[in-house]
Amino acid sequence: MTTQIQHGAGTQHSTGTQRGTGVQQSARRNGEAAADDVRESARTPVLPPTGILTIAKGLNAGLHDALASDPKALVMGEDVGTLGGVFRITDGLKPEFGPARVVDTPLAESGIVGTAIGLAMRGYHPCVEIQFDGFHAPAFDQIVSQLARYRARVCGAWSLPVTIRIPFGGGVGSPEHHSESPEAFYTGVPGLKVVACASPDDAYWMVRQAIASPDPVILFEPKRRYYSRGPVSPVAELGLHQARVVRPGTDVTVLGWGPMIQTCVDAADAAAEEGISLEVIDLRSLSPLDMETIEASVRKTTRAVVVHEAPKSGALGAEIAARLGESLYYVMEAPVLRVAGWDTPYPPSRAEKNHIPDADRILDAVDRSLAM
Repeated sequence: MTTQIQHGAGTQHSTGTQRGTGVQQSARRNGEAAADDVRESARTPVLPPTGILTIAKGLNAGLHDALASDPKALVMGEDVGTLGGVFRITDGLKPEFGPARVVDTPLAESGIVGTAIGLAMRGYHPCVEIQFDGFHAPAFDQIVSQLARYRARVCGAWSLPVTIRIPFGGGVGSPEHHSESPEAFYTGVPGLKVVACASPDDAYWMVRQAIASPDPVILFEPKRRYYSRGPVSPVAELGLHQARVVRPGTDVTVLGWGPMIQTCVDAADAAAEEGISLEVIDLRSLSPLDMETIEASVRKTTRAVVVHEAPKSGALGAEIAARLGESLYYVMEAPVLRVAGWDTPYPPSRAEKNHIPDADRILDAVDRSLAM
């Protein structure tokens, strides 16, 4: 199928796989094998002429192109239409695609996700926005009890292609419930795919790949990095569930995701001035984990530090440490160390700076690892 989509003054032609009834049924019945075919329809981009975007604009362009190329795709959430979203991620979509495809919903997260589930059952591909990370809780039952279980409930005959976008993390000085890192609530739930973007390129491609996936996907977006700028590649460089080596190194592997990636890179820059080489890996996919890439790096460096903003206890960092301990116990020269938020409710406003891991805390963990 050939489509013509216009971004500003730039008009390009893209050719993609038509995602009609046959592809939808194939995806539902054949699971991951069909996911590869469906994902191919999201691999031909239509980008602004510059190709340089912020993360926010990358998400906006990705949503635009998903809506333009897939008549079954739609966006729904609180203030996503007329306002364009509180972070303006959906800005300009309602005037172009109309209120039936860019839907302003009531302030009821459980109802939003429940409605998306019903739409997915009818063959649509809804992309839901949870306005702030702390607002995921009212929708938790719908996500975990219904959305995640549906494929297993019907023995693989059908799936629910629902994407849930959640801005997460602190750094914007918000009050209670507006700055959280709730990814660990979902990474241990079978049936859910959980990913996090950290760059404009990943923002654009991951939202398109998530919407194209036949499975439910939660996409965590680093809200304090929304206005970080960078290039967007003309093709997807990685699959949705592959990790990225952001900075090669030889001494210690530093693993992170979302807003922590830039902090890890800053720490690596500082370490390099002292002759220490850190390999920074952006996990990108939190469930499933790309253990092949993670283990390849740790086999090389023999040391690992996991960095995340969520509280330390029971978080994804502990799962990564356990898996590395099981698979590389006789390779590693030091235990996996974790740098994380404190085991407290997320502090509001300016107190966030004492909660969010910084480069100094990462470098301290690196020093301790190298000293073992």
